[in-house]
Amino acid sequence: MKKIWLAGLVGATAGIVFSTQFAGPIVAQEADKESSVYEQLDLFGDIFERVRSSYVEPVDEKELIQAAINGMLSSLDPHSSYLPPQDFDDMRVQTRGEFGGLGIEVTQENGFVKVVSPIEGTPAEKAGIQPGDFITHVDGESVLGLNLDEAVDLMRGPVGSDITITVTREGSPEPFNVKITRETIKISAVRSRLENGVVVLRITTFNEQTFPNLEEQLKQRVEEAGGMDAVTGFVIDLRNNPGGLLNQAISVVDAFLESGEIVSTRGRDPRDSERYNATPGDLAEGKPMVVVINGGSASASEIVAGALKDHRRAVIVGTKSFGKGSVQTIMPVQGDGAIRLTTARYYTPSGRSIQALGVAPDIIVEQRQLDDPNAEDNAEDALPAARSEADLRGSLTNDSLTEDEKKMMEEDQKRQEQTDALRQEDYQLSYAIDILRGMSFRQDEIEDK
Repeated sequence: MKKIWLAGLVGATAGIVFSTQFAGPIVAQEADKESSVYEQLDLFGDIFERVRSSYVEPVDEKELIQAAINGMLSSLDPHSSYLPPQDFDDMRVQTRGEFGGLGIEVTQENGFVKVVSPIEGTPAEKAGIQPGDFITHVDGESVLGLNLDEAVDLMRGPVGSDITITVTREGSPEPFNVKITRETIKISAVRSRLENGVVVLRITTFNEQTFPNLEEQLKQRVEEAGGMDAVTGFVIDLRNNPGGLLNQAISVVDAFLESGEIVSTRGRDPRDSERYNATPGDLAEGKPMVVVINGGSASASEIVAGALKDHRRAVIVGTKSFGKGSVQTIMPVQGDGAIRLTTARYYTPSGRSIQALGVAPDIIVEQRQLDDPNAEDNAEDALPAARSEADLRGSLTNDSLTEDEKKMMEEDQKRQEQTDALRQEDYQLSYAIDILRGMSFRQDEIEDK
């Protein structure tokens, strides 16, 4: 506390000396500036009153002022804005990644809420809610005529509180009521899978659950593979990830780096600049990594891709990312709202800003639309499958194969079929896994030497 006060005192003293020497011009300039600001505020008040009194229809004064505030902020850049109380609450729910609710993914159809899927382990699943169910009433109140957000708000509430939803289900002659107790629902930010020894980690957003989810999912998939020795490598899928919390992006990068800079931020005041460095420990234990990005990968996603690329920790595959190189700070204001204000730019470890440039992949791989009959790239996909000696009629069999070799051939065939299926499902991901396998084989050769 004493240190802060001292710094303030020195600053105040310097200000007094300076203003004594140049009092005349500075006072005049400050007075002119204040006068101009007050004139503009008077202009705003004049226009506000004219709109309120003379517009063709009655207006909501509160909405007018909010629109004026938002107009001021949005004129700065596309990412600064005003958040009314409800929007501020919604944003906090998104960044926390958890809320009191039922645990169902929903959409809207014919004016009613349709269940896409209950989330595993949630009250909705335990209560027997099924995909395709229609929710028509919440605590006796019809959802017909409400938009989806309004209907979802009715279903959210304090943890431990009860709710009764009315459900119509195909095959059931009458609608029926289901009583459910709300619990804390955590939105999973990371999904994972194991593809022939490759751990694929799909990060959909950067909220407070991202790093814990990543750590948990990585551990589960490694155990499923039979331990780290059985893992070929890791694919981090950041496609269409719009970003989120800066600290979570830093934690994700830190999970795979032993040392070095992760990202730096520079604000208007040089004293507000920050530099974030990795701490020892690599969850992947040095295994090869590939990161997949596309034009929908933005902000925090680009921090992750940029840092892993600059440190040569991962090969970046896909298409150029979105190019959002700025940091926003959420500042609560009176009236329970907040402003989202751009306060800094961020830079990758090499000192490069990706603002409006994006992160360029090391290997450009477009996503093929294999189900599009008019796609130009489909000519080679339409070619007949390649044939080998074994496919020729009457070809000699190999009578020297051991049982182990036969088993290996069967496993290779199964792996090839899985790879072909993945190519049809997701060409970019399949390509990334192929690259990862090549990196792994190369690494094994180097270690053997």
